[in-house]
Amino acid sequence: MISAKVGLTSYRVAHYKEEENEKQLHLILDLINEVRMDAKQMVARYKNLMTKYHDVLVKPRHFNIGDLVLRKVSLATKDLAHGKLETNWEGRYRFINSKRRGSYYLEALD
Repeated sequence: MISAKVGLTSYRVAHYKEEENEKQLHLILDLINEVRMDAKQMVARYKNLMTKYHDVLVKPRHFNIGDLVLRKVSLATKDLAHGKLETNWEGRYRFINSKRRGSYYLEALD
């Protein structure tokens, strides 16, 4: 008994034409720059949407001079011997000044 796969050919194999295939390949190669530009535009649109979505969720924080704050422990100063139970925030600091958005001058209370 012969299986159906061996006895029957697919539509693509039965109607394959070498010269038509070459024409289609050349057409695709001619349009490759347009396809790339469309892909770049889609990526840029996606990034803009993700940025907008992220910015909606972020709550801005404003500190006044003299406010007490905690500082996030960086991986460079974190003691890895404690593992995941290590504290994520350290000390009490006083907010002194800010030169630009996101950078702060802190003073330790001790």
